[in-house]
Amino acid sequence: MTLRFAVTWDYRCPFARIAHLHVVAGLLDGADWDVTFVPFSLGQVHVEDGESPIWDRPGDDTGLLALQVGVAVRDNHPDQFLPTHRALFEARHARGLQLRDPDVLRTVITEVGLDADSVMDEVSGGKPLDVIRDEHTAAVAETEVWGVPTFIADDRAVFVRLTEPPTDAADARRTVERVVDMLTGWPQLNEFKHTTLER
Repeated sequence: MTLRFAVTWDYRCPFARIAHLHVVAGLLDGADWDVTFVPFSLGQVHVEDGESPIWDRPGDDTGLLALQVGVAVRDNHPDQFLPTHRALFEARHARGLQLRDPDVLRTVITEVGLDADSVMDEVSGGKPLDVIRDEHTAAVAETEVWGVPTFIADDRAVFVRLTEPPTDAADARRTVERVVDMLTGWPQLNEFKHTTLER
């Protein structure tokens, strides 16, 4: 039976990276999941009352350009989204690159085999920014999402912090399926947080 869920992302968040590495590894391994990837701007979350929305001044935010690239690839090159998505997270968190730099984004896009000019032209056209605004706003309105990564299923949402990337595809599948099962099958659980981490 197909497992259906959504998950939010912003490339700046290390916990979003870990969760999405699990989701991507499971999907690339053939997991029977129907996943909706929902862009969510951490920059918008931190807009103060009375300030204009980040959508009206995208250059002020360090993560919005990369998020637009992710959406442009998701919506126009879906067969290349998973490797691009993973590569953008890794560029930021494993390689320490600045995703607000268009040249860095062009390099990442090219490395996954896409035409950087085509993707960046789509971003320049403004549609990905509109999509981010609409999907972010809907996530807040419909399930009160406030951060990343948030898993959403059956009109329920849960913010999840995983501590380690997957060790392999089987680990990725187990982890994601456990998260979604707890979300949909155990609504009584509200918070479960270790007081210390073993590292």
